[in-house]
Amino acid sequence: MAKKGKKRKEIKRKLLHKYRLVILNESSFEEKISFKLNRLNVFVTGTIFIIVLIGLTTLLIAFTPLREYIPGYSSTKLKRQATELTYKTDSLVTVLNYTNRYLDNVRMVLRGEVENNQTNRDSLFEKFKLDPSTIDLTPIREDLELREQVDLEDKYNLFESNRDGERTILFPPLSGSLSQGYDSDKKHYAIDIVAPVESPIKAVADGTVIFSEWTSDTGHVIIVEHADNLISAYKHCGSLSKSQGDLIKAGEVIASVGNTGELSTGPHLHFELWKEGKPIDPQNYIDF
Repeated sequence: MAKKGKKRKEIKRKLLHKYRLVILNESSFEEKISFKLNRLNVFVTGTIFIIVLIGLTTLLIAFTPLREYIPGYSSTKLKRQATELTYKTDSLVTVLNYTNRYLDNVRMVLRGEVENNQTNRDSLFEKFKLDPSTIDLTPIREDLELREQVDLEDKYNLFESNRDGERTILFPPLSGSLSQGYDSDKKHYAIDIVAPVESPIKAVADGTVIFSEWTSDTGHVIIVEHADNLISAYKHCGSLSKSQGDLIKAGEVIASVGNTGELSTGPHLHFELWKEGKPIDPQNYIDF
């Protein structure tokens, strides 16, 4: 115990023993500055200085742009920009895929190359058929009033293409005689209307011109996109009065009758209607 006590006193004496730090003029040895120090003071002062230095360094890195120069560290702004660019890239890829599919459909319209896939619609709804004898089909009063209202509205409709449930009114593009009708078996996805040269060809509905050029097979061609994914094509025209990107109204003159293209056999209009990338019979939609 006595040895331990002596050892503690010796350590305490060394820590608290006074020293003087003197700064002298090298030439005259004149005393400029002097400090009274002991080992404990030096240790405590050094520890506090290191802690303050670490704190200042942490604040400097955390709240200044210097942190961006640390390897592996990225700012919140850069992360947000990277996320936004990822979303934009995703959207652009989706738009690009949609545009490519759209252009493929336009090329199919120009070449007339499309599969004629016929489906028996009756077989699809066979399992949903009900036995009429088990259902009370007597109309109620509200049903009779609705029928009268619909009949009154239909009485004053000019024309409605109600085959697929649309209410879009389509007008004839040209006054003339039909020389050939729609025939999917022979891949003639259009109707041919014979008329004198330079007769005006009109748009069947409001829309935007998406193609207005010359092709070797079908001559002057103009294609218009309408609402409800409907596209109308006018081929073998003598001249075109609208350009790609033009907005047109129903009944507006967009071309004239001609006899252009290698596949033309005389002055006429080769008129096509496409719905969602598939050809449809124009006579089911337009009263010629």
